[in-house]
Amino acid sequence: MRSDHPPQPIGGKTPRRPRIAIIGSGISGLAAAHTLQGLADITLLEAGAYFGGHTHTVDMTLPDAQGQAVTFGVDTGFLVLNERTYPNLLALFAQLGVPVAKSDMSFSVQAPGAAPDGSALEWSGSSLSTVFAQRRNLGNPRFWRMLRDIVRFNRITTRLAQRGEDLAPGSPLLQPLGDFLRAQKFSDEFRDWYFLPMMGCIWSCPTDQMLRFPVATMVRFCHNHGLIQITRRPQWYTVAGGARQYVARIVAGIADKRLNTPVLQVLRDAEGVRVVTEGRVERFDAIVMACHSDQALALLGDAATAEETAVLGAIRYQPNRAVLHTDASVLPAERKAWAAWNYERSPSAVKESARVCLHYWLNQLQPLPVQQPVVVSLNPQSPIHPALVHGEFEYAHPVFDLAAIRAQAQVPALQGRQHTYFAGAWMGYGFHEDGLKAGLHAARALIDAHGLVPASSEAAARRAALPGVFA
Repeated sequence: MRSDHPPQPIGGKTPRRPRIAIIGSGISGLAAAHTLQGLADITLLEAGAYFGGHTHTVDMTLPDAQGQAVTFGVDTGFLVLNERTYPNLLALFAQLGVPVAKSDMSFSVQAPGAAPDGSALEWSGSSLSTVFAQRRNLGNPRFWRMLRDIVRFNRITTRLAQRGEDLAPGSPLLQPLGDFLRAQKFSDEFRDWYFLPMMGCIWSCPTDQMLRFPVATMVRFCHNHGLIQITRRPQWYTVAGGARQYVARIVAGIADKRLNTPVLQVLRDAEGVRVVTEGRVERFDAIVMACHSDQALALLGDAATAEETAVLGAIRYQPNRAVLHTDASVLPAERKAWAAWNYERSPSAVKESARVCLHYWLNQLQPLPVQQPVVVSLNPQSPIHPALVHGEFEYAHPVFDLAAIRAQAQVPALQGRQHTYFAGAWMGYGFHEDGLKAGLHAARALIDAHGLVPASSEAAARRAALPGVFA
């Protein structure tokens, strides 16, 4: 929601607009800044060298079909959204005039040594032909066992999702995923060749962590995103030309935005907050900590309340290394098995503590002007030819175990205390829509706390707002 009209005068005097600091320029910080634009004086502080956080578009130069060098942007973090579960993000893109294009969410698995002859087993879920990309699997009883369990899994988890059970003690939704798989007698083939690869693609964390996730985390997310449906799955989209377009359009409207400005400390008192950066201390009326929960806790330091320490400290993060390259050797050996998301299982026995390995085939995910395969590999297991590497990046993803889910329920009670608001995708499922909603809700809380929307404009403000800001 944006407004070009300042708050109405009170008693003949124009009130001073509040000064608000926003730490972090990921989707949450950008959402808060965009919503508060024209209502408050915003200062956006970003520790890194670019705005956007997990929205990270990188330029590549490769030859096109005619052999001419062409430069284009590819996304190495946030990539896709759909019309069912990203309503706020689609509304934001429409408001900003950001172009979207249809994308693909096909999925493949490489399991070294899993075939009957000891070679790699490969399959993709795009079609019946790609499921049996290796025609020998037509006669593999273990492969058929996996397929039967996928159908049974979809049926059981859909039924759980439709019950709408809560997370009260004793609820089956609190059961760890590992216990759930054993209790339902799912096969090892299903677990290792489908379930854990799919979970790895979604949450980018080691399988030992995923098996400790409560059933609720998996069921609710997969049901909402249509991942446990055989038919009527939602259409997925990507930002044509790279997601940095929406970042640039929001940032252009922020007068005070600062790159390479890490915050060292946040000090709070009765009057507001002081933000400490290198060689500078500035006072603000309020602060939005649109960063990871562990980062927010570190900035508050010893002044964090017991409640903040308990909630923010309960959510852990998994570091992941992303490599942008053009080495197609990391994709399945069977070309028919290539998919948008390609999971590669550890070549040794089950290394459940190992970081998940995924290869994103960007040509399938985004409209690119080249035919040469462009890949982002998350935690690659096999060497990538150095001459084909175009960049390496570090990301961190929240781990949504039971402690995290319980902590999330306590976040609303922290909002607004000591002029502090928290926002981040860690408050939801860890995805862009979650981060956007968190930023919108933080902005809405500030609007209410400071009376930033004149009563006479409330109806117009609601009409102009994104769906989540008044939720």
